[in-house]
Amino acid sequence: MSVTGAGAASSTPASGAGRRVVILRHAETVDNAARVWQGHKDTELSETGRQQVAAAAPHLAAYRPALLVSSDLQRAAATADAIASLTGLEVRLDARLREVHVGEWQGMHADEVRERYPETIAALDRGEDVPRGLTGETRAEVAHRVGECVREVERELLPGETAVIVAHGVSGRIGATELVGLDQDVSDVIFRGIDNCHWIELVESSKSFSARSRWRISGWNLGPWRL
Repeated sequence: MSVTGAGAASSTPASGAGRRVVILRHAETVDNAARVWQGHKDTELSETGRQQVAAAAPHLAAYRPALLVSSDLQRAAATADAIASLTGLEVRLDARLREVHVGEWQGMHADEVRERYPETIAALDRGEDVPRGLTGETRAEVAHRVGECVREVERELLPGETAVIVAHGVSGRIGATELVGLDQDVSDVIFRGIDNCHWIELVESSKSFSARSRWRISGWNLGPWRL
């Protein structure tokens, strides 16, 4: 399994080949840079984020996607727009791809959250699936909505086609592991998060007889650079 690297595809697979889903995390925002919890807060890209998009978009376009689907939050949509401009595809916005809702933490600095909500942070550190920010979502709730969206995209793909999905750090990771059927507790232990403007590549295995185990992770946290 690839962990980092160029991560670009050379061409569209031949007809009859396995399908592919690429899940991209949006570029850096001003709140990412400031270590502020965002959740559903609609934050614009930072200057570094715009540079990341310019560097990454050609690599995503090289997959020659047939579908381009994005979270409707502007940080994801702006990232998707850069890919659309190179592929001619229309971006389909889907609110189910939004980041985990972080409740009372939205707009708060990460250090303030740890100081004011030590019990909730401790529960998350123990692996418990408690609502983020007391009034936000659980991981299971995110898995339900994102998984539903990703599986719909999968069903639209014809043999040999690729879809690019632009999501967020948590929702993107959960969407990928839902597609391959990996238990979320296990994935939390195995996989690190996705860096801004990096992606996960999933490919369909032609050797599997099980619909649940048909998809494989072929690359994790792929990107054309290391900032």
